Amino acid sequence: MDMQEIIEEVRSFDGVLVVAPEAGSDFPELSWGDAYFYHAPDGRMPERTQPYGTIITKDYPDDTSSALDAPGRFRVNIHVGRERAESIIAAASLTLGDTDPTAVDVFRPHPLYGDAGWVCVIDPAEATAGTVLALLREAHEAARARTGRRAR
Repeated sequence: MDMQEIIEEVRSFDGVLVVAPEAGSDFPELSWGDAYFYHAPDGRMPERTQPYGTIITKDYPDDTSSALDAPGRFRVNIHVGRERAESIIAAASLTLGDTDPTAVDVFRPHPLYGDAGWVCVIDPAEATAGTVLALLREAHEAARARTGRRAR
């Protein structure tokens, strides 16, 4: 599964905003080529809300453990909540054992935000692609519910 397939699936979600900074845009150069997913039915990037999912295409200064600077690599990051993250990681560990943090197609805790309920997969493929898309949909629905609660 490639990055564009994931972005196109997410774009089908009701009320989604996909922010994909490109070269020359007003976004910081470091973010160019990445993608950020928000529930934003008005089409405007929320000012006080974090994305519920991201696709990162390169190492960041404080996040190099996934070796994303290799050509063609990307990492999907999804906020699933602490409890759900623990169960996803536990299931992955039972199936695969402890794996290298650069391994592809394996669920891992996010290298920086794992304790906050984020999971990630480098280059999702046969083992994780379906679950990645399902988790992104669930994260979108959770973000939609939060938006609804804030509006009340």
